[in-house]
Amino acid sequence: MTRKIYNCEHGCAVESTLQMISGRWKSVILYHLMFDGSLRYNELQKLIPGITRRMVSLQLKDLEKDGLIYRKVVQEKPLQVVYGMTDYGYSLKEIIELLYRWGEDFNHKNAGLLEEECLTCN
Repeated sequence: MTRKIYNCEHGCAVESTLQMISGRWKSVILYHLMFDGSLRYNELQKLIPGITRRMVSLQLKDLEKDGLIYRKVVQEKPLQVVYGMTDYGYSLKEIIELLYRWGEDFNHKNAGLLEEECLTCN
């Protein structure tokens, strides 16, 4: 039986995907926008303990630039900005769900080691 070896060099599909969702917070932000719906900046920050305001802003700008999320100014008083998923962003739903399930399994198997470290769970 011949075994196929995949060569993931610069520009491969895995690298391209990881560039879009990598970083400490991008996947977490995508998860919340996918499953909690559109959120205001402050709502999103409250859902992710440990993230700084600057980092929220940087990650949201990157995700918007990549076309995964949208930024909408709501013309109400006071003025509000809402972030949500684009259709292109929703195309990552299966990947984000798989990451979540894998993480749940990992956390379950290593529960004693991770209890104090898990800030964004639940």
